[in-house]
Amino acid sequence: MAVIKMRNSGEVIEGNENVAAFLNKQGVLYEHWDASKLPIHLQNKFVLTDEEKAEILATFQTEIEDLAKRRGYQAWDVVALCEQTPNLEELLKKFEQVHTHTEDEVRAIVAGHGIFIIKGDEQTGYFNVELEAGDVISVPEGNPHFFTLMDDRQVVAVRLFIDQSGWVAHPYEEKEEGGK
Repeated sequence: MAVIKMRNSGEVIEGNENVAAFLNKQGVLYEHWDASKLPIHLQNKFVLTDEEKAEILATFQTEIEDLAKRRGYQAWDVVALCEQTPNLEELLKKFEQVHTHTEDEVRAIVAGHGIFIIKGDEQTGYFNVELEAGDVISVPEGNPHFFTLMDDRQVVAVRLFIDQSGWVAHPYEEKEEGGK
């Protein structure tokens, strides 16, 4: 179950209904899939073969196709990150820069944990969304955010895209006070 932590106030929001309601107000889709569907031999595995990634996609095919139909996604894949991932530090540095996309950034966490840091409305500011297996999030196009791993540094996620070329990040710079 996702947990939200406000960066400016320290407030914590927990519980699927509370998390979903808060994220909805921020224009962020939040859903929950049954992560226990993942076959036992893949539940705590973070180095995956192409065949294992295909098995994950097959396991969640109904959920993926439902979300794709509702939101217009055309392609999906599986990403797995852990200490054994080649160039993990370089990847994380790339992910950890605030950026936007020209389409939604969608992640369905099927194993492990991750954190999206998202820029909310003016009153809310930035907030962390700590995700675990079963959590599905869609950060809307143009919304500044970044992603990083939690302390265990392990995540497996299904990614969905509208543009079949996949994930393209555009750097985001905060405007200074006064609109400069």
